Amino acid sequence: MASKSTSIEIAGREVTITNPDKVFFPEKGYTKLDLVRYYESVAPGALRGIMRRPTVLKRFVNGAAEAPFFQKRAPDKLPEHIETARVTFPSGRWADLVVCDDTADLLWCINLGCIDLNPWPVRADDVDHPDELRIDLDPTPEATFEHVRETAMHIKEALDDFGITGYAKTSGSRGIHIYIRIEPTWEFQQVRRAGLAFAREVEARHPELITTKWWKEERHGVFIDYNQNARDRTIASAYSVRPTPDARVSCPVSWDELPNVRLEDFTIETVPELFKKGIDPSSAIEDQLHSLEPFLELMREQEKKGEGDAPWPPQYPKAEGEPKRVQPSRAKKEPSAKASVADSPTGRRKSIHPLIVVSKAEHKDEALEGLERWKARHPEAAEHLKPADIMVDSMRGMSTTWTRIRVNLRNVPEGQRPAEEGPDPDYDPWAGLDPSLRGRSTRYDPSNGRL
Repeated sequence: MASKSTSIEIAGREVTITNPDKVFFPEKGYTKLDLVRYYESVAPGALRGIMRRPTVLKRFVNGAAEAPFFQKRAPDKLPEHIETARVTFPSGRWADLVVCDDTADLLWCINLGCIDLNPWPVRADDVDHPDELRIDLDPTPEATFEHVRETAMHIKEALDDFGITGYAKTSGSRGIHIYIRIEPTWEFQQVRRAGLAFAREVEARHPELITTKWWKEERHGVFIDYNQNARDRTIASAYSVRPTPDARVSCPVSWDELPNVRLEDFTIETVPELFKKGIDPSSAIEDQLHSLEPFLELMREQEKKGEGDAPWPPQYPKAEGEPKRVQPSRAKKEPSAKASVADSPTGRRKSIHPLIVVSKAEHKDEALEGLERWKARHPEAAEHLKPADIMVDSMRGMSTTWTRIRVNLRNVPEGQRPAEEGPDPDYDPWAGLDPSLRGRSTRYDPSNGRL
């Protein structure tokens, strides 16, 4: 019979681990206790990424094989050693987030089912001024990890030109993250614009490989996600385990080794051995805080050339100077914008590209299975599709994400384009809820700011 709980003495405190034998990674058989022991073994490195940072609890209560839910507000009942920090969201709402100070705090989070750690880029004593600029490299479907590594090295070259030191780590999924410690002087909007300006500079140097295009249908190669520097956006921190079948780790890597790293080299089994040998390429990340001025000056130069702001994520208020927040395929055609609406049987704008929704599912694998069924029903159309024509979108529900898959039929001859059918499956994340809550990603109580 599996034990119900066990205790670990760490950092002068006792942390209770409930259901330690519960399997969190079915393919490998790793349990919750295996996950706890991993974080215990790399605690100095893991804490460096989350120390004194408000952290979103991304809880996989049933393990990595099932979808998590996001708990932004700290639980009502907290151990005495757990502190919180109050943050304000773009909507004006607020919540008190968990803050970790030591290994006991870290393991308490893991016991709640947090496989990876998702901190804000600020410290608890100043939640409005980031001390970290994050560069997130996200490959498009046709790009390989080799392309991501190549992009990272181009970023290293550009950072060297600006006299700025960045620290790279694998994402544990398909990408690479590069962190830059900055002086906590600028607000989120300025940090985001500085990150966008730098991303555009790297894109201009290597346009065939790198893109900053926000809309997926316009992207190619490797996308630099500049919006990861917006308020309330988080990235799995260094040494976080990711919910992959083999329990891969978002692991810091040196610039010398990066051109040859493989994602599968860093797992819950291999990383502790590296850490034990003293191999931690991120150990010096706290040694220097950089000014954003070089990037802000770059931004000003770009604005003189007509390059202003770029689109924000949909849940953010419209920003001053932001271009129209509409994907190109749904933009109004000029000069016959009115005709495009009238020509649509639904009364909506007529798309420039023939986009159809083929599946909406609670879990990504279910959505992909629906896509395969669509391909089987329409083999003639499917054979014309290119990787970029299939858009797998992670959508926000009330407290979890769900998956939508769209297909762009632009490369399919018009006579072979199938009509849009009902999504298969057709998941509704707001089913059974009050209609007023439809479309919201969280429940909100205006009397106390809680989500």
